[in-house]
Amino acid sequence: MTVIFAKRAYLAAGWAENLRLEIKNGRITRLTPDAVAQLGDTCVDTLLPALANLHSHAFQRAMAGMTEYRQAGRDSFWTWRDLMYRFTARLNPVHIQAIAAQVYVEMQEAGYASVGEFHYLHHQPNGQPYDRLCELSDRIMAAAAETGIGLSHLPVLYSYAGVGEKPLEAGQRRFGNDVDRFCELVAQARGALGNLPDDCRVGIAPHSLRATCPRDLAQVVASQSSGPIHIHIAEQPREVEEVQAGLGARPVEWLLDNAPVESNWCLIHATHMTDEETCAMARSKAVAGLCPVTEANLGDGPFNGPVYLNAGGAFGVGSDSNVLISMTEELRTLEYSQRLRDLSRNVMVVGEGSAGQTLYRGAAIGGAQALGRNAGQITEGMLADLVAIDSQAPALCALQPHQLLDGLVFAAKDNVVTDLWSAGRHQVQNGHHVLRDKVTRNYKGAISELLAEL
Repeated sequence: MTVIFAKRAYLAAGWAENLRLEIKNGRITRLTPDAVAQLGDTCVDTLLPALANLHSHAFQRAMAGMTEYRQAGRDSFWTWRDLMYRFTARLNPVHIQAIAAQVYVEMQEAGYASVGEFHYLHHQPNGQPYDRLCELSDRIMAAAAETGIGLSHLPVLYSYAGVGEKPLEAGQRRFGNDVDRFCELVAQARGALGNLPDDCRVGIAPHSLRATCPRDLAQVVASQSSGPIHIHIAEQPREVEEVQAGLGARPVEWLLDNAPVESNWCLIHATHMTDEETCAMARSKAVAGLCPVTEANLGDGPFNGPVYLNAGGAFGVGSDSNVLISMTEELRTLEYSQRLRDLSRNVMVVGEGSAGQTLYRGAAIGGAQALGRNAGQITEGMLADLVAIDSQAPALCALQPHQLLDGLVFAAKDNVVTDLWSAGRHQVQNGHHVLRDKVTRNYKGAISELLAEL
């Protein structure tokens, strides 16, 4: 059994002082406020439920900073995508595992206890499957096992280059599967779960309405008896136009009318929605998977936040392209994008209240829901996905306890994180992941090899 003693902790019912928290088999078994630390307790300052990073393409971390040069004409998501395709052609399984491990170390040091890996890099550069169909899923799982992060692995169905079943382009050959081969890949990945802790799971991710078709989407969703279902939706105006022209409705509208969208679904980005679509999505109980740093980096546009929250919508955050892995930056960029659009302040709050608390609590609960994890709050019986921060850090030391989440979201950097537990696994201690040095050496070696081939 593991015991944590926290000077203060943010529980489901609010703040508690001098809390002893007991963990057994990865779950919180007992909470005792107004307690005294005992010999052997791990003592921390301020304990919070840790967030889930609900949307990651781990391999893209290695190309961060490579696409920030303006080319002739107007740079866009689509020009960035072309560069990404050229980069992926050089990645081998060893590179992918080393990059994913580095990403997961950085995520945990930033305060994320779990990750939803939206994994669409399946095959060899020429599009031929590896001898083991889920070879690259195995590599993602190996990185998760090494670093201890809670993994919801989401193999991606990617069959077409665009609406209307357009054939895959050369840069997409590594992604492509038909429904039958995809279902076999998912079955193999589920079989590999025995190599991971019990809190890890496998879901599915139809890539988008562009990269699948109504027939295939219905078939793969029907094949999924349980687990999370994630899909990119309405990220770019061009995507909205193409789906509307090809399927007769806007992406979110079409999906809600034609798929059994409910609480195990996560709609990634959902950036371009009408108010009617926004309210309908909130009513579906699906989670909005928001990636504000990447959405800003790619010029996607801001989410329709106030309408969605007022309709009772659930949300979480993810680091998507991993151009920057920072839990605090994701949350503050989400709020700041709303402020810039609306020329207002404290926008992501229903009625009155703390913007930081609304953002943090909402992302903790919504992110856990999106990954199918029984987490997101410090409550007995839930997974011990926990993060400790230092309230005496310069960015936070002037604040009262009820202001700490505002300080964390708007004034602090991730270096206020001192400790992190993923389902009770104490992976970050004194601000550093326990395997940081080893993982970073492997990452740098892989990058040196990769750059020599470019």
